[in-house]
Amino acid sequence: MRIVADANVLLAAVLGGRASLILESPQVEGILTVGQIINEVEEYAILLARKKGLAEDLVLLAVGALPVTIIEQTAYKAAIPEATKRIGKRDPDDVELLALAIALNLPVWSNDKHFRRTGVEWLTTEALLKRLGLIGGS
Repeated sequence: MRIVADANVLLAAVLGGRASLILESPQVEGILTVGQIINEVEEYAILLARKKGLAEDLVLLAVGALPVTIIEQTAYKAAIPEATKRIGKRDPDDVELLALAIALNLPVWSNDKHFRRTGVEWLTTEALLKRLGLIGGS
């Protein structure tokens, strides 16, 4: 399975949340994102490191070690207008991520509910953990 990942789930993985189980799953063949998302993860990781009293350099190393492929905008640029129509008013910061998901026909892994009605499959960490059989499902 290949998925497009949002900043909130990657940040959770860096900080040792259950999202890290997904990164380690052999069923996940590829986790893709856009450069803007990695920049956001780095920015918030530093803020959270300070808040939690963690070493900033170690947290940034963890961000750099994420098994994520950053896709260049040329691969999804044609889908940006459609993504803007679908999510631009709700969250303009997620237009590029949605464009990537549209262009590659992949689900979005995010805990943000604004992906709910965007025309692409939206998976929360909880839903993805269940799908991968990493936690019990109901």
